[in-house]
Amino acid sequence: MYTPTARTTPHRSRERMSYDRAAAHAVLDEAYHCMLGFTVDGEPRLLPTLHVRMGDTLYLHGSTGSRPLLAARGRPDGLPVCVGVTLLDGLVYARSHFHHSANYRSVVAHGVARLVTDAGERSAVLTALVEKVGTGRSAESRPPSRRELAETAVLALPLREVSVRARTGGVRDDPADLALPYWAGVVPLRLTPALPEPDAGVTAPVPACLRPARPPWYEPAPMRGAHVTLEPLDLTHADELFDATANPEVWRHLPSPRPTDAAGVRELVADALSAHHRGERVPWVQRCAVTGAVVGTTSYYEIDPGRGSVAIGYTFLGRPWWRTAVNTEAKLLLLGRAFDELGARRVVWHTDVRNERSQRAVERLGATREGVLRMDRRRADGSWRDTVQYSMIVDEWPEAQRRLREKLRAGTTTA
Repeated sequence: MYTPTARTTPHRSRERMSYDRAAAHAVLDEAYHCMLGFTVDGEPRLLPTLHVRMGDTLYLHGSTGSRPLLAARGRPDGLPVCVGVTLLDGLVYARSHFHHSANYRSVVAHGVARLVTDAGERSAVLTALVEKVGTGRSAESRPPSRRELAETAVLALPLREVSVRARTGGVRDDPADLALPYWAGVVPLRLTPALPEPDAGVTAPVPACLRPARPPWYEPAPMRGAHVTLEPLDLTHADELFDATANPEVWRHLPSPRPTDAAGVRELVADALSAHHRGERVPWVQRCAVTGAVVGTTSYYEIDPGRGSVAIGYTFLGRPWWRTAVNTEAKLLLLGRAFDELGARRVVWHTDVRNERSQRAVERLGATREGVLRMDRRRADGSWRDTVQYSMIVDEWPEAQRRLREKLRAGTTTA
């Protein structure tokens, strides 16, 4: 626990204040930025900046030419500062204006900050700042040059005079207002990362630290066979996908019209990645295991771990690889992951009622036709599609797996 001082003792709402060290550290670690308060020539200043906590010291990032760093350089005894961090957790809507409020967690730290001059300490802090935005990121990016280090300064604030203030819970209306006909409640707020947007010219895949941590059902785990490899779909695959799927036959029964250029494929890939980000799809790109060429894409969707059910689809494969071992083995890998690794009890396929080639291919996998979903979705031309639904259950998987492996060994295919 931190010890209260005159500066950290509240004059009102004392029930919201605490001095719990672990709670303070949790808020500081969750927040990415803070407000640094200090004085220059008797005038108050506030500076938003980045921070990282290491042990019981809060480190503040800045430029060597910034006001607080210049002020600290001229004060060998350190720079008096106040640092504030707030995490807004919700908006509270009350029946009365007066009781509207917010749920939040905040930390205020007072003290004297010193300029970090030790090269080893400064290097460790800058590495920790990069690691804070993504575990492993420091090894996946260039370290600072001597010039960049010369332009960067760090302040160190010992965490000794610290307080935590928080509000949680619901509406606290006056009893006389409870019968008023106004909506009241809490709107939770949270900081949620959106889909990463690569810079122009980037060819590297999205790093693991930027992919949301989810149950294995939602992870596009790489899979490798003798004929095909499946790897997480990425925007960098768009150009090769466009080249591989240029034949109009590939797009005849797909819900999207045939893209006219690589930018169109990039949009489809971006849509797939957005769906993955929302937990609606798990997309893979298919590569020929022999040549390494991108030949198509496929996905899991309608993912329901509770029911042990998943669908395989959103598949489009370049025309030269139709009726080859590539698609057969890709389905074998996807089925194996679903039944053997994820514990699925049911795998589903959907196909256009007009797409007889796809229906025969799914049947050759060992799936059972369950029925037709009438006017299920719109086609690319605007007409309504009837969808044929197939499934395979876990009891059927061992025999289906045996037959598929025999087909691959014999050189025959299912799709």
